[in-house]
Amino acid sequence: MNAIMRRALTGAVALSLAAPLAACGKEQQDAGAGKDAIGLLLPENKADRYEKFDRRIITSRIASLCLECKVDYGNAEQQVDTQKRQFDALVKKGVKVIILDPVDSQAVKSWVSSAAKKGVQVIAYDRLAEGDVAAYVSYDNEKIGQLQGKAMLTALGSGAASADVVMMNGSPTDPNAPAYKKGAHSVLDGKIHKIIFEKDIPDWSAATAKQKMTDVINAHGAQGFDAVYSANDGMAGGIAAALKSANIKDVPVGGQDAELPALQRLVAGTQSFTIYKDVRPEAETAAEIAFRLLRGKSINSLTTTTAGNSTKSGIPARLFDARVVTRKNLKDTVVRDGVVRTDLLCADLADACKSLGME
Repeated sequence: MNAIMRRALTGAVALSLAAPLAACGKEQQDAGAGKDAIGLLLPENKADRYEKFDRRIITSRIASLCLECKVDYGNAEQQVDTQKRQFDALVKKGVKVIILDPVDSQAVKSWVSSAAKKGVQVIAYDRLAEGDVAAYVSYDNEKIGQLQGKAMLTALGSGAASADVVMMNGSPTDPNAPAYKKGAHSVLDGKIHKIIFEKDIPDWSAATAKQKMTDVINAHGAQGFDAVYSANDGMAGGIAAALKSANIKDVPVGGQDAELPALQRLVAGTQSFTIYKDVRPEAETAAEIAFRLLRGKSINSLTTTTAGNSTKSGIPARLFDARVVTRKNLKDTVVRDGVVRTDLLCADLADACKSLGME
């Protein structure tokens, strides 16, 4: 074999060995890419809170706990398939802790359980995901429904016992929605005359809620109901628009989430109440649990109760309390806590804000 042939053969062997080594190096890099990464998957961007508050607070808190940590973020925009792709991508990267707010809590069951077998710890955030989740952080959702029911009775006053109520419940794919509904029914049932219409609204759609409210108005007339329960503020906006189109005034409408448009409706008198869930403690707790799980530390001091889904019982959990916000206590709740700026709240509502002591 001459020198030229030996050099060619040596080069070929080197290349043939380098290829699998490079491939192994890539696999090792992918497997280790999640060592200091925490996944954060949020369900949608229609509600103001997810992009403006949850993402920002969780990311900031993790950064304060861990300088080298990175938050690998995805928003599913209400698409289950999108969220699955995002979840699978995190697992493939080697991310070992994922904060997951599911679009559809049932749909994620197989993903979560499969990931758990690979050592991935999933924190169910705001909505209890199915599957082998490691922890759960949210609010006591049945209590929120009870707060909504009590606020509705307060808004109806002495006329509650004879009142006919319309109920627009949350999305059937959201595990929180049945809890809100159960809580509201536990307060309203037996305290009002009857519920004349009740519907679970897919995807919490404001447009669908508006159409259903229009159908109720057409079927029962402007005087055919006395109040409207809405499981959240987005749908309450659609309901308020339907009432306005029909020139119906002074009908109590309730919601949840303390979104700016809803707070403006409180000031204007076209919505009676909302539910204020301070996102900060929920988001910061989820962030700290994620960091502790990433570092193999105990989360016992952060989880004060347990929860269960169809797969697993005794899930370490932290459930926070919420508050009713009305026109009267707006200033002493969301304004005082800095959730909303008065200049934004009072835009085009100067006189009404002034009467409430908010200049």
